[in-house]
This record gives sequence, structure tokens and C-alpha cells, in this order.
Amino acid sequence: QVQLVESGGGLVQAGGSLRLSCTASGRTFSSAAMGWFRQAPGKERAFVAAIRWSGGRSYYADSMNGRFTISRDNAKNTVYLQLSNLKPEDTAVYYCASTGRVAPLLSSPSLYDYWGQGTQVTVSS
Repeated sequence: QVQLVESGGGLVQAGGSLRLSCTASGRTFSSAAMGWFRQAPGKERAFVAAIRWSGGRSYYADSMNGRFTISRDNAKNTVYLQLSNLKPEDTAVYYCASTGRVAPLLSSPSLYDYWGQGTQVTVSS
């Protein structure tokens, strides 16, 4: 089992920034990559970004347009998501997730075995 705890969400004005954190505990050696997803009310969970623990290769949804940056700190078993130039349409619950699979693409929620409880990001106009 891998436990994931997110933090860093909150209320921010449009154009502002937030940094989300996700710390993993438990059988962290079984995790090959971490992903961030978001879910707005009435919408499906959508891929935001992912990163591999080994090597640090990162992946982003095209729609993020370079505003978000994922990073990791292996020593702390923590993954970060820096959100910049936020827009009201970025309002959602943001979830981190862990996968032990070595897959070429990491954008599908079905690849992930463990999920955090989510952290709310609200962007006001």
C-alpha cells in the first residue's frame, strides 16, 4: 500500500500561483511514477502532469500551455505541482496518484493504483 497526502490548495485570484505537494508513504519503493489529475464539478477527472521517480522525466497535458510545472524530491518522497498564471477554469479538486507500472504514457487514470484525498484549488476572477 502507498498512502498519498496532498496539500497546498486554496483560494487565489486569477493570475496568481500555488504550489501543491503530495507526499507518499508506505511501500513507496513500488511506485514508478506520480501523476496529478484534476476534477471540476460535473466533469471527468483529467490528466494534468506526471513524473517518473527515476530520471525525473515529466509529462504534461497539452491544455496546460506551460503554466504548470511538476517536480519531485526523491529523498522526501514528495512530488510538487507548481501552478502559475491561474485562471478561473483551473478551479477543481487536484489529486495526486501513484503507479507502479512502467508505461510509455502516464495520462490515463486507470494506470494508477493509489490516490490521495484531493486538495481544492479555487481561482477567482
